[in-house]
This record gives sequence, C-alpha cells and structure tokens, in this order.
Amino acid sequence: MTLLSVKDLRVGFGQDPAKNEIVKGVSFDLEAGETLAIVGESGSGKSVTALSINRLVDFGGGRIIGGSIHLTRADGSVLDLTQASEPVLEKIRGAEIGMIFQEPMTSLNPVLSIGTQIEESFRLHRGLTGRQATAAAKDALDRVRIPDAARRLRYAPNQLSGGMLQRVMIATALACNPRLLIADEPTTALDVTVQAQIMALLAELKRETGMGMIFITHDIGLVAGIADKVMVMQAGQAVEQGALDAVLDRPQHSYTKHLLSAVPHFESGRAARTDFQRKQGEPAALSVDGLTVRFKVKNGLFSRAQGAVHAVENVAFDLMPGETLAIVGESGSGKSTTARAILGLVKPTRGRFVTHKGSISDATDPATQMVFQNPYASLNPRLRIDSILAEPVIAAGGKVTSETREKMRALLQRVGLPEDSLERYPHQFSGGQRQRLCIARALMLNPSIVVLDEAVSALDVSVQAKVLELLVDLQKEFGLAYLFVSHDMAVVERIAHRIAVVYAGEIVEIGEAASVLANPQHSYTKRLISAVPSIDRRNQRFEIDTRQVPSLVRPPGYEPPEARWRDYGADHRARAEA
Repeated sequence: MTLLSVKDLRVGFGQDPAKNEIVKGVSFDLEAGETLAIVGESGSGKSVTALSINRLVDFGGGRIIGGSIHLTRADGSVLDLTQASEPVLEKIRGAEIGMIFQEPMTSLNPVLSIGTQIEESFRLHRGLTGRQATAAAKDALDRVRIPDAARRLRYAPNQLSGGMLQRVMIATALACNPRLLIADEPTTALDVTVQAQIMALLAELKRETGMGMIFITHDIGLVAGIADKVMVMQAGQAVEQGALDAVLDRPQHSYTKHLLSAVPHFESGRAARTDFQRKQGEPAALSVDGLTVRFKVKNGLFSRAQGAVHAVENVAFDLMPGETLAIVGESGSGKSTTARAILGLVKPTRGRFVTHKGSISDATDPATQMVFQNPYASLNPRLRIDSILAEPVIAAGGKVTSETREKMRALLQRVGLPEDSLERYPHQFSGGQRQRLCIARALMLNPSIVVLDEAVSALDVSVQAKVLELLVDLQKEFGLAYLFVSHDMAVVERIAHRIAVVYAGEIVEIGEAASVLANPQHSYTKRLISAVPSIDRRNQRFEIDTRQVPSLVRPPGYEPPEARWRDYGADHRARAEA
C-alpha cells in the first residue's frame, strides 16, 4: 500500500516564491514499512522537501507553489496535504507524521523538563492528562532504552548527553505511533557508537510498528545500512532514484558518481597513511606526560567538594613534526578536554606538556594553534577577513604591517581562496570556504602544531574531501604536526599516522593507525570499529547495546589504579582489561 505519494513538488521562498524556487519538481512514492533515504549536499533541497511534507516549510518563509502530497491515513482515506487546512495539519503532525530534527538542543525547550515536553504529544493527540500523561511519557522513554526513565523525566535538556537527547526526540516523535516518520540528519552530530544505537532503535521500532520512514542524510554508509530506496538530490532536483543496490552499485547520474567517489570508505586500516617515518633522535613537536583534568563537584555554591569529575586521567603521548595523531572516542570520553588543556583553554589538575619550543603556558602560545568544529561559529560575523586573520598576530603582541598583509594574501592563495577575500565578510563564504579561512588564520603565526577539533565533521562529503586534501598538503609543505580530534573513523583512517583511543577519560589503545584499525585489541576499540557504517554493509542489522559508559564522578581523594599495558607490535599497545 502506498503510504505517501509526492508528485511534481515545487517549493519557493521570499515575496515571489516562483522566482526563488528551491525544490523543483520532485516526485517519489513511499510504501508502508519502507525506508526512503534522501541524500545530497547542503543546499540540495532535501530538508526543504521533508519540511514540505508536513507543511512546516510554511513557518520558515516557504510556500508550496506546485505539485501534490497525498497521504494515506489510518482510516484508508487519502488526503492531499498541499490543500489541507492548518487545523487538519495540527491533528496530523505528531499523530500520523512524526519528525526527528537534526539538532536536539534547538528542538527542545531548554526551560521545560523532558517529561513536560513528551507529555505534550499525549495531551494534544490522545487527550491524556495528569498521571496518565506522565506514565505514557515514562513508557515512551523506556521504549527508546533510556535508563532510569522515571527520574530523567524531571531532567532539563542540558542535563542529558547528545545521544540521550536524540533518544528523547525519537520518543517524542514516536509517542503517538505515527504511520510516517521523517528523520532529518538524526545522527549527524553523534559519535559512531551512539549513532549505531539510534539506528538500531529506529530499525527496531520500524519493525514493531510497520511505519514508513524518510531518512535524510549525507552519510552514504548509513544509507547502505538502513534504506530500501535512495533518492539523490542536487540543486533542488531529484537527479537519480531507485532501489538501494541499483543506485549504489550502478549509479547513472554524474552527481551520484561524484558523491559516491567523495565518500571516505572505511577500509579497516588498508587506507591508512604510510607517508611518515620517525627520524632517529628527533625531538617531539609535542610531548604530553601524565595530563590529568578534574572538575570539582559541589552541591551548592559554598559547599565543600563532594567529589570530582575525572574528565582526563593520566594521558601521555608524543607527537612528532610532520605527524598526525588522531584522538578518537565518543562524546564525554575526554578527547576535546585533552586538546583544550594542551591549548590552555582548560586548566589541568596536573601533568606536563612541552613543545620543542618550550613549555606551553597559555592559549596564546604561537607554537600551537587550533581549528574548531563549526566554521560558522568560529568567525566573527562583524569583522572583515583581513581583521580576522590579523587577530592571532595582535593577540601574540605583534603589529599588522605590510608584511603581515602579504602573508595573509599568500595564505589565502595557499588554501584556495581569492585575494579579494580580505575585503569580504564571513557570510559571503560557504561552509567549506569558512573552514579554509579558519585554517589560514591558524597558520598566521607559523605554528608547529595545529589542533583540529572535529574540523571537518560539519562539512559535506565532497567539501570534506577537499579540506582533508588541503590539510595533508599543508602538513607536507610546512612540516606541521596535527592533533586531530574526531569521532569519524573513516576520516581518521585517511589523515592519521597514529591513533589514540580514549574511553572514560583514559587512553585505552594507541599505536600506528593501520595496526589499530586492522587489529584492534581493546574491547572498546573493537566496539568503535564495529559501529562504523560502511557502503559495503547493506541492510545492516544494528544491535542495541545497553552498556553505559562508567561514571566519571569519583569521591574526594580517589586515585585510579596504575594501568597495565600490553604490546601488540613495534608501535601498538593497549590497556590490559580485567
């Protein structure tokens, strides 16, 4: 039975939508119990297509200017959603069409408890009130495998991790057992292990309820694991669609071929870099020894510490000139805290880190620079690019001279941007171009070490491939040492020479990238690698893992036992497990 039929959908924005068409004649059908994956890069129109189905696009300045969207309702009647009135749509949204948005922190009200927000669906669509609504909300959290659901109903959104918040969003979307679920990039910001859990959850709930699903993503590996059909969008048009195997194995459109070629395929270490060799007696660009970061836990402003969060515990490694060390792990593992402590953005409890130019004392050390995850939030929108590139020079006590401006122009040319970029503002650049600007800014002080904290995770796959290629070229040209923080194992395989796996604040495995990825020894490393989506894993059966990361809160005075290590090669060792 056809659940949803979209014919010649056209959507425009602005005062004259017909002249500003974003979605241009898209058509597709979705059967009950089927999953359609819509893939494409930013600006392709995939999210606007999804928002048009339940007419949420109306609230964002958009308007459907042509086509039809026929939904088969529970009673067997067929409704054209393009002609439905707002009162009718209010009854359909949440009850018959559920939606999971990309960013849970912007989708949930920060001042209302989790329980209050889930109960809203039951009150609106089922008429439940009081204890009945609370009990239904608890059952919804149980359904998405959130432990201790009764207590967490009272939590505010900021008290839950990203993975937990996305589960709350799923619980809310599925509260009334919708017949159609639209998932718009629901796992983009999540680590691979959490991502695998969300995918397992969606697959299980789809099997239980028989709902149809539209899954919007730019991750081809996820598409291979969950989709029945694929639709590829470019510039507002559906350029190719068909069965999963046909599109992935025999793509016909040039853009589909381009997308598939740009995707970094995880190859279990076979694609790891081999272009670096340590030189005998060469000093490390960065040496970290016994780095520990703890945050005190207090019940009140003036109360004594009740314990401490052991965010980073006894981390040690060497990073050589021209080498890339990737730090991988899930959210809360301590990988970003490690990077920030090295830069002086977080005060370490103890430990020592030294560059070949001397000890790092604060965040203005010119030897070490950082490229952050979000290129949109990293650049001051009120400053021109020349002022942005001048910031690190001024912060280091220098002056902007003609030589400085000449260096700006040279760096812009090196990262593939025109010279006239200096007179422009950040909003005049795409996401990939902004990240190139961030890289150029990091190089203004001739650093020997660049810390990249999820520096390509917010970029589309083709843009991501170009930025990774640029990073490799710059490393070879300037002899840069990269500390590359990431949760994307396929990207890590392409750029890292060595890998440090961090779990619960501690390094549990470290060594040559090819060896760690091909022959993981610690159970957590194995779990990370098994969760990596791959284009070769078709209709993957994701398994729900109920294991929880151990609490990092320890009582006052607690010191962890000394780690025992085992060697698995010349440059590969892992912690011995109990």
